[in-house]
Amino acid sequence: MARKIIWDRKALENFSASLEWISKESVQQAELVEKAILDKIDQLPAHPEKYPLDKYKINNDGSYRAFESHSLRVSYNYTDFEISILRIRHVRQSPKSY
Repeated sequence: MARKIIWDRKALENFSASLEWISKESVQQAELVEKAILDKIDQLPAHPEKYPLDKYKINNDGSYRAFESHSLRVSYNYTDFEISILRIRHVRQSPKSY
């Protein structure tokens, strides 16, 4: 059974806002960033443990992971049934534990 990818509303809003900001400088760069991150997310259902533990998750049971691409940090959680994209933020933003 394949895991389903679920986006948190705030993560999707932040991703869209980041792409919009990048596109002000270069639409092509925004498209490259979008493709790179979505490609990584699309690979998660088969290998959710591919990326390191999310160091900002308090009491991480091992199912909270994160990766960085093009200065954006993507945090996600996985179960046997789904991958939840929880946060997307620029790496220069102050991290918040959760």
